[in-house]
Amino acid sequence: MNHRGELHRKNLHTVFYPRSVAVIGTNKVRGSVPGDIFVNILQSGFQGIIYPVSPREKSIGGLKAYKYVIDIPDEVDLGVIVFPSSVCKLALEQCGQKGIKSVIIISAGFREVGEKGLAKEKELLEIAEQYGISFIGPNCLGVINTDPISRLNASFARKYPAEGNIAFLSQSGALCTAVLDYARAKNIGFSKFVSFGNKADISEIELLYYLMDDPKTKVILLYLEEISDGPGLMRAARDVIMKSHKPVLILKSGRTEEGASAAASHTGSLAGKDEICDAAFKQAGIIRCEDIEEMFNIAIAFVYQPYPEWKRVAIVTNAGGPGVLTTDAVVKEGLELARFSEKTTLSLKKSLPTTANIKNPVDVIGDARADRYVAAISAVFKDENVAGVFVILTPQSMTDIDSIAKEIARVADQFDKPVYTSFMGEADVASGIKILERNNIPHYILPESMCKPFHTVYNFNRFIHNEEPEVFVSGHPPNLVAKELLEKAIEENRKYLNEYDASLVLEAYRLPVVEKRMATSAGEAGKLAAEMGFPVVLKVISDDVFHKFDVGGVVLNISSETEAEESFRTITESVKEKMPGAKIRGVQVSKQIQNGVEVILGIKKDPSFGSVIMFGFGGIFVEIFRDVSFRVAPVGKSTALQMIREIKSSELLSGVRGTQLRDVDAIAEAIVKLSFLAIDCPQIKELDINPLIVLEEGRGCYVADAKIILEN
Repeated sequence: MNHRGELHRKNLHTVFYPRSVAVIGTNKVRGSVPGDIFVNILQSGFQGIIYPVSPREKSIGGLKAYKYVIDIPDEVDLGVIVFPSSVCKLALEQCGQKGIKSVIIISAGFREVGEKGLAKEKELLEIAEQYGISFIGPNCLGVINTDPISRLNASFARKYPAEGNIAFLSQSGALCTAVLDYARAKNIGFSKFVSFGNKADISEIELLYYLMDDPKTKVILLYLEEISDGPGLMRAARDVIMKSHKPVLILKSGRTEEGASAAASHTGSLAGKDEICDAAFKQAGIIRCEDIEEMFNIAIAFVYQPYPEWKRVAIVTNAGGPGVLTTDAVVKEGLELARFSEKTTLSLKKSLPTTANIKNPVDVIGDARADRYVAAISAVFKDENVAGVFVILTPQSMTDIDSIAKEIARVADQFDKPVYTSFMGEADVASGIKILERNNIPHYILPESMCKPFHTVYNFNRFIHNEEPEVFVSGHPPNLVAKELLEKAIEENRKYLNEYDASLVLEAYRLPVVEKRMATSAGEAGKLAAEMGFPVVLKVISDDVFHKFDVGGVVLNISSETEAEESFRTITESVKEKMPGAKIRGVQVSKQIQNGVEVILGIKKDPSFGSVIMFGFGGIFVEIFRDVSFRVAPVGKSTALQMIREIKSSELLSGVRGTQLRDVDAIAEAIVKLSFLAIDCPQIKELDINPLIVLEEGRGCYVADAKIILEN
């Protein structure tokens, strides 16, 4: 971590646990941001000293007001700046002079309003660097810490949230207010609540590292609108997950955003921002959420209940229809219905009426009261084949809803297995739901919604206990031959490398490139083809021709010396006719690999995550079916194998229906080598290996064609 990062981790403790706070620029106007922040700190029961700073007021809220922060005679830990953006620079400067190292800048009017605002933001950073200040914001809602030791509400949120174990970090202040209201309605509490706005200084990365060691936080939720340091976010999340075993859930907006320009390669056109984001999160162990409701559905499962050890669930319901719907959702989500032991079956048979269904899902019948629910839930909880229990209730005239809710909480407390509930309806079941929520029993409006949180927690539990550290071994230092080829091309203002030069770059990183030679005459082409052995392929070599097939620049299946000579002439004539201005350096003669399966590998430079590696099946269908996988470089061997297994058509490599088993290990090795090329050579904007021809197991794979597009 750099100097600023270390400083932030130190100063963040004072943001959350200050002994004294100066509200700089506050006033007496209720309903204004400056006035409401001061009142919120005052009324939240803050355990420290509060200093109002206001050039026009002598006292606010019964406390002496100071004209400037430097006028405060005592030491101040945290400054909360609520002045207009035009004077924030002066306020931050005075914080530095006062020795305040931790600041929250609530004020808007910075980067979000354009170039002038961005310039103001840069001035703030310069002052912060000069005085060793860390600040959150600007343009944010503020910070809340519910820990009774602090009870800090340095925000202009309408309500102070309940204490809990969920930390919520958001780039959007408006979303924060909605989330607080949503959580309040569902009795969900928070440990820390942070709106970091423009994240000009402290970002989500430093906040993640702080929360990693926060004993009050068990799960971290994060809303992001942009990712400025993808690799940094991945490292921070991975450390939080693997070192503290705290799940990180992210809601990232902009899923449907289109790229700013058309991509020139297959990889470029397939690697959209959202696909890359998905891959990066998966690689780091981050759980990506579709919406706020899903995020909190998963979060409460993590916080309130034990982690399931396996995927088999039992369903207890008083209505057959919802039980069947939940069963379908269980199967669809990849969970399993538990098969009950004989002992469990006998217990259910003894406790339930003859009309009840004692198989999974267990139907206790519509007239069931609390005693019947207790009998069923207790029996399935005791079954060793059951990893967790889903309880469904529909309100009938005889259903004692509150009693059932209390009994579920009591029975669940006796077992180290999770229980999730769904009391279906709204008005009639409202009091029962409140009982469940107060007892930390996750409740879901629809019973099908229980499945994804359960599976997510199960997968996370496996991830943290089974994931082995990835080993990254390049086998050699950055290759100078490859770097020189790329740098020379950039000096010559070339936008891409032709296949011949691209192959030299790949060979430098020991990727298995098909044997190839360059011919400058028809006779030489025939001679080289004969020396290689037939069949061969001829391709035009020109820095001006990118799509060789489009201009007749490729001839396949050449089986004689005479055919090679004729193909040379055919290629050069066709290219000259279709691209008169193209400068032809020669024609490439290469060995044609027979009986292989075609796959595609690629590199895409992403503005957020850096170099990304792509794998998929090659040929003409790659962009139609979009059956591809991505990972952020560098990629180790185990991750490369995951990429291969991840695509739907991976069975075509595993000897399905009598076909030959392909050399998957060789593909993985090629992916690893390509990822080190991507890391060592940032000059590469996009790269396609299409196809990589994969032979039978043990016989390797070969790069048959490659394109490299260079950074401007």
